[in-house]
Amino acid sequence: MKALRVTRLSPDLSGVELLDLPRPARGDGDVLVKVAAASLNYPDLLMTRGDYQFKPEVPFTLGLEMAGEVVEADAESGFLPGDRVMGGAKTGAFAEYVSLPARSLRKVPEGLDMAQAAAMGAAYHTAYVALVELGGLEEGQSVLVHGASGGVGLAACDLARALGAKVIAATHREDKLDALRRIARPDAAILNTGRFREEVSDLTDGRLCDLVFDPVGGDVFDESTRCVTFGGKLLVVGFVAGRIPEIAVNIPLIKGFSVVGVRAGEYARRFPERGRRVAEAVDKLASEGRITPHIDRTLPLAQWREALTAMERGEIVGKIVLPP
Repeated sequence: MKALRVTRLSPDLSGVELLDLPRPARGDGDVLVKVAAASLNYPDLLMTRGDYQFKPEVPFTLGLEMAGEVVEADAESGFLPGDRVMGGAKTGAFAEYVSLPARSLRKVPEGLDMAQAAAMGAAYHTAYVALVELGGLEEGQSVLVHGASGGVGLAACDLARALGAKVIAATHREDKLDALRRIARPDAAILNTGRFREEVSDLTDGRLCDLVFDPVGGDVFDESTRCVTFGGKLLVVGFVAGRIPEIAVNIPLIKGFSVVGVRAGEYARRFPERGRRVAEAVDKLASEGRITPHIDRTLPLAQWREALTAMERGEIVGKIVLPP
């Protein structure tokens, strides 16, 4: 089978190769899946460099999440050959076949095609854990979403809007504002370069935001501390900007807000019941048509370099999907 392998860590993708490998043998308790589509996530790019918090031993097959069709499964797994499933692990999705524990998979919700199913998991689970589980999002609240044109940011916009929040979508790219308004359908879309606190204040009638969803970090985080209302939460999702910001603790003390770290995958591993609840809630919203992942482009796995480069350059709105 074809598989996208990281054979050595490198800053320029020179350690990534599309290789022919033996099809994986199904492990005890595993489900063997023929992959129909796998989606690209920012941690995939970071793992090619060794810059992600999870550092798999080299060589490894890249890819966090996929959707496909069950080939083999134990009777007690809950899956049958032919079932449409989605899920994944920290690695392995960018291949023609994967063997995964049954607990790592779930059936594709009605109404989603394989590409959408592959793009659903990591982004929407991160958004749900951040906004609902940790943020306590309530209908009518105001949510500022940074990195809104990326996969996880766009998922946060989609989810917050579906749950009745007022959504302010923020990006540093002026050339993405029109696409963001069209795809995310927020209440407002703004640039988050420089000082954006006054614009956020105007859009919320001076109240500022109950939740700030920040996968960017750097200067965006610094200015976001001025955009959180008293009693609100600044949700730290990542540091795409590169600089890990710092905060003097008197700021959240005086302003009465919380800074909350979000690690959705670890959340599900430490609290399995809550993780299952998150998956069920996301799948229900998807099956009802209330949330739908946006696919920026679909590329064959052979064009993996184009996909990773587009992500690195910030050229996409939503997710890139790669069928093997």
